[in-house]
Amino acid sequence: MQKIVILFCLLLLVACQPQKKAEESTRIQIKVAQVVSGQTLEVVGIGDQPSLISQVRLLSIDAPDLQQRPWGDAAKERLEALVGEQPVKLEFDVQMKDKFGRTLAYAWKDEVLLNEQLVKEGYALFVGRSPNHKYDLRLERAQQWARLMGQGIWNPEKPMRLTPAEFRRQYR
Repeated sequence: MQKIVILFCLLLLVACQPQKKAEESTRIQIKVAQVVSGQTLEVVGIGDQPSLISQVRLLSIDAPDLQQRPWGDAAKERLEALVGEQPVKLEFDVQMKDKFGRTLAYAWKDEVLLNEQLVKEGYALFVGRSPNHKYDLRLERAQQWARLMGQGIWNPEKPMRLTPAEFRRQYR
């Protein structure tokens, strides 16, 4: 009987230990060398060569182009502020690279999903892209919030007239 009680107590102790979420265990920590735009980072430390700089495209968002003023500059500045000086964590979905060779990822800083924060504050649009759908619902809700609150590109006084994709088609 005493062995059963000890075994039960051990199982209870193990069960009560905080467990890392599966997503957290698949995140890698990297240093951001530079913010290129409101949706693209240059990072150090991905892959086999730890000193190699790679481009990372944030998944499921489309930020205004830098030439799409004032929204492009604002998106870049906000992402720079969110990233700060500390490392960020990258989390991947189904597709790891885009057609330009950039790494595709969700970026986390202090348990905040930066992709979502940019959308929620009206600095970027949610754009779901197959096959990467891990956080689509979160991002869609963030965009609904931004629209309702008139945040950033949704500001009724000075709305963004063209989506970033429309802007690129028209001006490139």
